[in-house]
Amino acid sequence: MTRPEPALALAAADAMAREPILRLSGIAKRFGTVAAVDGVDLVVPEGEFLTIVGPSGCGKTTLLRILAGLEQPGDGAIVLRGQVINDLPPNRRPTCLVFQSLALFPHKTVGENIAFPLKMKGVSPAACETRSRELMRMMRLPDAYFTRNVTRCSGGERQRVALARAFAYDPDVLFFDEPLSALDYKLKKLLEKELKDIHKETGKTFIYITHSLEEAMVMSDRIAVMRSGRIVQVGTPEEIYTSPANRFVAEFMGEVNVLAVRRRPDGLYAADETLGPFRVAGAAPSEGYIVVRPEFLRIVGDGAEAENVIAGKLYNSYSLGSRMQYRVRAGDRLLIVEQSRAAAATPQIDSDVVVGWDSRDALFIDD
Repeated sequence: MTRPEPALALAAADAMAREPILRLSGIAKRFGTVAAVDGVDLVVPEGEFLTIVGPSGCGKTTLLRILAGLEQPGDGAIVLRGQVINDLPPNRRPTCLVFQSLALFPHKTVGENIAFPLKMKGVSPAACETRSRELMRMMRLPDAYFTRNVTRCSGGERQRVALARAFAYDPDVLFFDEPLSALDYKLKKLLEKELKDIHKETGKTFIYITHSLEEAMVMSDRIAVMRSGRIVQVGTPEEIYTSPANRFVAEFMGEVNVLAVRRRPDGLYAADETLGPFRVAGAAPSEGYIVVRPEFLRIVGDGAEAENVIAGKLYNSYSLGSRMQYRVRAGDRLLIVEQSRAAAATPQIDSDVVVGWDSRDALFIDD
């Protein structure tokens, strides 16, 4: 499987070389007998866009609430700019949380919602308005919306108002709790790019929670994958996708083909008596999993077109716009193949096909 480009690896190294703004050491939180967060260690460089992903119940929202001061950790330390902030209440932390529900004041105008943090700080009315209008322009909100009641705004506009209000706090770190989950697909895609642009323009540190892998891949500098209260891998989107630490991460980060295999006496690998032998790039343990992303699996005419092949029947085909996806049944396994529409030559449903991949395009995982 293709590894990250050197430039991407250098960018990741540069990010980690920056002075950390936030350090988590052994953060834990239990609810009765359940360990919602179980010994999390994490270092966040200043100015990073970090997204935390994981299945429902993995602890990512609890971890975010701990960082924002809405929950107290049972153990561990939260260090922000060298200061332990475990006991600081939310209103005394230089952070701001954008809720999934947005939590706007329905009886106030757009300008009044944005200016609320400034008003609480004692900023003069004229300065409040000036700063609020600046933030509206940054969030691409029309100037005329300043006096519009927030309930008359669309979902995307309310999202922008909530972001503008968060920036009015001028926090060191912004936390986001799945803020785009309730929006329609087209608007969500637009705001993903706008949020990434805003991050670049402001240089603020973003820590973002989402269940959407696509959001995480599009927006993040790094992604932290959680499972059962623990972070199991942290890396750039490219690293997480192409070099998952284990089978859980590989399967969580999108559709993937996984074959449990064992090494044969001749050094090749087989899934069972009918599937194999397969070649594996580099040294590998005696047993584990071959992981092949759908874009690296292809329909081939014969075994000479790929190092490793599996015969099966075409179960179904799906149009994904510029790409085609095929599902191929091989015994009790369903393999996923994706290729560009231009390269696609769709065989007939239920016809015999052979799919293949080269060893350099697969990953061997022993966990």
